[in-house]
Amino acid sequence: MIEICELCGTPVGAKHAHVADTGGRRLLCACRACFLAFTHDSRYRAVPERYLWDPGRPITGIDWELLDTPAASAFFLRRGFQVTGFYPSPAGATECLLSPGFWGRLTVRHPLVTAAEPDVEAILLHKTARGTDCFLVPIDMCYRLVGTVRRHWTGLDGGRRMRARVDELFAEIKGRARPV
Repeated sequence: MIEICELCGTPVGAKHAHVADTGGRRLLCACRACFLAFTHDSRYRAVPERYLWDPGRPITGIDWELLDTPAASAFFLRRGFQVTGFYPSPAGATECLLSPGFWGRLTVRHPLVTAAEPDVEAILLHKTARGTDCFLVPIDMCYRLVGTVRRHWTGLDGGRRMRARVDELFAEIKGRARPV
């Protein structure tokens, strides 16, 4: 199957850029020319390819408990001054209600959290046996995470295969992320 740029119709490779339609809250596959054309637009915004990781400041257990999510990962999107949290589930991206003060507390302890560009980058938290890592990633990576969970989920807890695929995805994220 040949993928095409959803903005101009030009064929694109399997690995291609994305543009966020901030009004429609969706991602569009984009050729390089369209990606570059929308780096400064207001409604259509090129999704950056920036990956950052703050290994020196893992999320504390207390902060994770305040999130109150059943999943081992969650991501946060900022749209203007509003922050919305989501976690991947077999039903897709499930919105999680943030407790009052959660985001403010997180931004004080973790400066990386404030660096994400609205609408096109997300803060992605991943809980492991060693603690909870904090990444800044392009929003399309969050969609890949959600798709991986949906595609590979089995049984009540997701199953070994799903957890292995999620672990592979986070290994890719760590490999691409630049420590700050």
